[in-house]
Amino acid sequence: MTPSRATGPRTPTPTPARLRRDRERAERAALIVRTAREIAGADGWDAVTTRRLADTIGYSQPVLYSHFAGRDAIVAAVAEDGFVELATALRNTAGSGTAVDRARAVATAYLDFAREHPALYDAMFTLTTSLAFGTDESPRALVDAFDAVGAVRPAHPDDVPDDAATELTWSILHGLALLERSGRLRPALKEARLALLLDLWGRPRP
Repeated sequence: MTPSRATGPRTPTPTPARLRRDRERAERAALIVRTAREIAGADGWDAVTTRRLADTIGYSQPVLYSHFAGRDAIVAAVAEDGFVELATALRNTAGSGTAVDRARAVATAYLDFAREHPALYDAMFTLTTSLAFGTDESPRALVDAFDAVGAVRPAHPDDVPDDAATELTWSILHGLALLERSGRLRPALKEARLALLLDLWGRPRP
């Protein structure tokens, strides 16, 4: 006799009403994130408060807190969106060509992204959030962006982990982005800096 197959409790099929509520909840969360990003882009992150978000959107503050634990959680959601966009921008521009060509394209796209989206970039890298970097808990968006940078990391000694080379590459691009944005580097030398960086990346190890 064939033994009966053990089965666990079945997950109930969501009702149309439940699906509608879930969709509406997701739409409200997306609106909160989008509005926070718009306010930050116009007036800076100091202007992004739960009160202003509630007033701008027309929600009560309890409704906001039913979606996000607080402002930091909203900033983290904005940052995740930013990493998705950054990874997409880097991958779309990498294209073909030589390794130096791809590195130039990715580096240029990275610096352009930081310059064109300063508030978003701040959410990703300078504001305090709960996002985990470099751990098993890192959101997929962060991993994808990290991998996109890693695709053009320079040659490195065999005993240096690939991730270390990627982190150094990211650190260099991040430093250039912040220094350029704050006016600490001369715009006229931007191409020369990038050319020198790529030359150093492309040199064989001694």
